[in-house]
Amino acid sequence: MSGAPTAGAALMLCAATAVLLSAQGGPVQSKSPRFASWDEMNVLAHGLLQLGQGLREHAERTRSQLSALERRLSACGSACQGTEGSTALPLAPDSRMDPEVLHSLQTQLKAQNSRIQQLFHKVAQQQRHLEKQHLRIQHLQSQVGLLDPKHLDHEMAKPARRKRLPEMAQPVDPVYNASRLPRLPRDCQELFKDGERQSGLFEIQPQGSPPFLVNCKMTSDGGWTVIQRRHDGSVDFNRPWEAYKAGFGDPQGEFWLGLEKVHSITGDRNSRMAVQLRDWDGNAESLQFSVHLGGEDTAYSLQLTAPVAGQLGATTVPPSGLSVPFSTWDQDHDLRRDKNCAKSLSGGWWFGTCSHSNLNGQYFRSIPQQRQKLKKGIFWKTWRGRYYPLQATTMLIQPTAAEAAS
Repeated sequence: MSGAPTAGAALMLCAATAVLLSAQGGPVQSKSPRFASWDEMNVLAHGLLQLGQGLREHAERTRSQLSALERRLSACGSACQGTEGSTALPLAPDSRMDPEVLHSLQTQLKAQNSRIQQLFHKVAQQQRHLEKQHLRIQHLQSQVGLLDPKHLDHEMAKPARRKRLPEMAQPVDPVYNASRLPRLPRDCQELFKDGERQSGLFEIQPQGSPPFLVNCKMTSDGGWTVIQRRHDGSVDFNRPWEAYKAGFGDPQGEFWLGLEKVHSITGDRNSRMAVQLRDWDGNAESLQFSVHLGGEDTAYSLQLTAPVAGQLGATTVPPSGLSVPFSTWDQDHDLRRDKNCAKSLSGGWWFGTCSHSNLNGQYFRSIPQQRQKLKKGIFWKTWRGRYYPLQATTMLIQPTAAEAAS
């Protein structure tokens, strides 16, 4: 059997053991840890891989030598057995050895061989671990390469409008900001004027507002911002004032954009509102009318002309039009003095009276039998009647005039 490992190999083994103990939370710890450079980590990983390979080869040689010695002892034990039951030692054929001593030596060799086998498995396991660590180091190096200052400067120099947003599944095909302007668009109409013709999700930033995500519907009439969508009843619309002010729901499905966001889009500009309705038989209706949306100080009132104000429940409309404030169950601004329409029905809406329209009412997947319950549904009286719960609705808005100078 070959001699003991050299002093250099022993020192390398001690160093590797210290590193492994430190990595596993062992006793080798530093009070003020220093982060190693990539070159140091590569050198350490390469050295550990070589050490593991060396230990593996050493274990194989040692096991082979022990197996050969065991075979020699076994052969000698059977060939050198005398008439008195004694066995000659392999190294001294003329001498005799007690069989129990020989058996003890064989037992020790087997135990040693078992320990060598265990060491072999541990070295192989550690080598696989080191190889994985080496692959991780290479992966991290490739990621760090992407953080090169020149690469970052190049990315940051791109206009914010060109940044693509995360893809989200929607009823419309998602597309993303692709404008060449150095700033975010203020609304979908500005995107349209900049050449965008695909509908989808875009990030906009109206004047004086933080950026937010909207659904844009591009048509031959320009860019429209979707402010409401109902189609499956997955979102509860019976919410208080603050919820309707801030917005709620899922941009991938049903949602209410938020009164404050809508007001920031329209600003002091006149706008057009489009209302799209669908019943359970697949029939559709589309309405479009001019509006002006006030701020929170006006309870986000819609300034409407006579025909549309009548559809929302106004009985008397002056020639200049009528302002219909937004109303919820906890802030009653409707035109009924004797009733809270939002509390009596459901959801928040520009209630003139309680019986003409409510696109934010309770969603019914079938027509209820109770008439009182039907009043709480989604309805537009002048199309399908008050007691018909609509299957889907969409509301869109588009500014039509330049914003007044501040």
